Amino acid sequence: MSANQAVYPVRSVSRVLGVSPSGFYAWRKRPPSKREQADDMLTQEIQKIHQNSKGTYGAPRIHAELAEQGWHVGRKRVARLMKAADLRGVSRRKAPRTTQRQAGATPAPDLVQRHFTASRPNELWVADTPSIENKKRGTLCVQEPNMDQNVLRRIPHDKL
Repeated sequence: MSANQAVYPVRSVSRVLGVSPSGFYAWRKRPPSKREQADDMLTQEIQKIHQNSKGTYGAPRIHAELAEQGWHVGRKRVARLMKAADLRGVSRRKAPRTTQRQAGATPAPDLVQRHFTASRPNELWVADTPSIENKKRGTLCVQEPNMDQNVLRRIPHDKL
């Protein structure tokens, strides 16, 4: 309401929001609550820890650091205050590696000369085995032969 006070009258905005104008003015004069004051102190401490870590610590590490210092706060509260203060940790995960051919290696010969049609069953079998990672159930491999058969096989996670 304060942000739009220059554009819209307080009485109109309060009627739309279902609050009384006197309640808005009383709220505006009210001092910050104990929770707000504690959040401000905690945010300052979070900013110090984040700065000391050169901006690398995220909510879990900052939460652990606060616990070492004797602060009893939840990780989600730390994450909420970090988000409000626009603080983020840095992910140190490596980028996924893709398969790269060795220098000088020769590719497999193209035995079908890129012609993937067959005139009768069992004349030509072509397969593609893409794998789909699934953390709970393992890797799913799909094999698709050329003629009328689709084979679907799941490899259990413990067999990978």
